[in-house]
Parts: sequence; structure tokens; C-alpha cells
Amino acid sequence: MAPQCAKDQLTGFTNRIERVAIVGVSGNLGKHFAKELLKTGKHTVTALTRADSKGPPDAIKVVVVDYDNEDSLVSALKGQQFLVITLSVFAPPDTHSKIVKAAVKAGVPYIMPNSYGSDIMNESLRKEDLYGEGALERCKEIEALGSSYIALLCGFWYKWSLSLGSFGFDIANKKATFFDDGKTYTNISTWEQCGRALAGLLSLKELPEDANDKSPTISQWKNKPLYISSFRITQRDMLDSIHRNIGTTDSDWTIEYEPSAQRYKDGIEAMKKGDRQGFAKAMYSRTFFPNGGGDFETSRGLANSAIGLKDDDLDEATKRAVDMVKAGFNPFKTS
Repeated sequence: MAPQCAKDQLTGFTNRIERVAIVGVSGNLGKHFAKELLKTGKHTVTALTRADSKGPPDAIKVVVVDYDNEDSLVSALKGQQFLVITLSVFAPPDTHSKIVKAAVKAGVPYIMPNSYGSDIMNESLRKEDLYGEGALERCKEIEALGSSYIALLCGFWYKWSLSLGSFGFDIANKKATFFDDGKTYTNISTWEQCGRALAGLLSLKELPEDANDKSPTISQWKNKPLYISSFRITQRDMLDSIHRNIGTTDSDWTIEYEPSAQRYKDGIEAMKKGDRQGFAKAMYSRTFFPNGGGDFETSRGLANSAIGLKDDDLDEATKRAVDMVKAGFNPFKTS
């Protein structure tokens, strides 16, 4: 087994991550990863992009790759210490595996897979939320091939989910559907907090200096989840934040209640009939089951303090979502 302390490493070892590659740097999450990494001044960030991708932020090295050409990927990833994969839901299903296999061949020691979201270590949640099984498989593939994964488990993305109505709120029409009583806690994160989390993690030492060094290190999350969160909140908390932002009260809204278990079943049935909206309905409803695993802060604890994350601002995050609704945000619009 390789030595696990910095003092035991070969001559020339530097106990920090300096070179980071990102797939999907121009996406909603990837751009925040890049922004926060650059702010630390500790990393060289390389964007792996297709020829037709949008330009990444300034100060980032760009390498154009072909995801169907392994040699192209291996060449781009040689010398990188940490790879972050963020892929669109529209990416071909085998793209993630192609990138991982190339990264392992290139010798990348750490990979953050496209497994952001719910607690994939909660077996019942993982098997039922339509997401977790695939996410865990992406992690396990990395480990099986000989590299190491660190899975950023952050809950649902707040601004995205709130603006699209996935949390049960139709902000434009002032309608709310509470799952059960609307008071089930779940952990949720903003894209900005995810970016700060990655930067905080990669600002730590890679290994403890010696056996007596008990400070946080990147290696302590090797082949493990990194649990982070912006908020541990309920739907009731969300609606109260919306009220504070747009100046309404419950009396201005139409509020309905629906059992989360029934809503989950309805989503599954909709999927069977070819309704793509059924997927989100089932996935979100399952995460809001009482004691269903959405509140991983209580059961697992968070790494927020260890990686230097500060508290996020709920009302500011809600304002960003409200502004998106006002602007007509619809990422699935095809024309």
C-alpha cells in the first residue's frame, strides 16, 4: 500500500492539488467550479471542451477534445491531478465512462464524477429516486479502474429547482403544492455553494504531513462522499422566503396538499406513459418522504466547516430564482 503521509512520499511530491481539469466548464455548475477555483489563486484550471462548446471563463486553459476519441482525452488529461466531470442530462449515456477510462489511463489520481445530488449511500433512497443507482455506479467505476472518486453530494440545486416548479411552487401564478404537510426537511445547495465547496476542498493539503497531523485533507474523502449543503429547509421555509421576496402572504396564494407517496406513484405512472415530467415529479417527491433520506445533514453530518464553507443566504438564493421566473427561464425549450 502506498504511504499515506506526505513525509513518506517520493522526492518532489507537493502536498497540494495544483492542476485541475473540468469537463463542462461553461455549464451551470461548471462555471461556478472554475470561478471559485480561480479565485483561490492556487490552481491552474484546464477546460476540456468540444469544438462547438461555448467559451469558458477567462484565465482558463482550453483543450479541445473529442469524447469519442480516447487518445484525444488521454492527451488532454496527462499531468492533471484532479478531474471534475459535469455533464448535461442530454449527453450520450456512455460519455461519462469514456472520460473516466481516459482519465485513469492518463494517471489522474482523483475524479469528481457526475454524481451531484441526493445521498447515494442511502440504499432505499438510491434504489427509489431514479437517480442514485446510476450515480453510485459512476463512482464505483472510477474506483474499480484504479483511480479515486470524491462524490460531491449537495442535494437538489436550489435556484434551478425552485424556478422550474420542482419543489411544488408555481411562482408566476402563486400556486403551491405542499408534499404531506410541507414541513419535511431536506438538504439543498446553490450552484455558488458547490463552487465554493470544490475550491475549499482543493485548497486543503492532499495528505496529512505525518501520523500526528489531524487537520482536514483531501485524502480523507478518497472514495467517499463529500456532504455539503447551503440549507436544511422545508417547503414551508421556501414559501416564507418567496413571500419575503415578492411581498405576499399565504392568503395571496392557492395552497394545496398532496401525500408525497402518492405523488411519487403518480410520477412513476406518468413515466410509464411516456410523460417526461413524471421523472422529476417522482424524484423530488421521493426525496421529500418523511425520514426518506433527503435530510442527510442529520444522518451523515456535513463537511462545510472542514472545508471552510460559510453560511449561504436563503433569501438571496430565492431572489435569484424569482428573477429567473420573471425572465421566463426554460432550459428545455427547443425553439
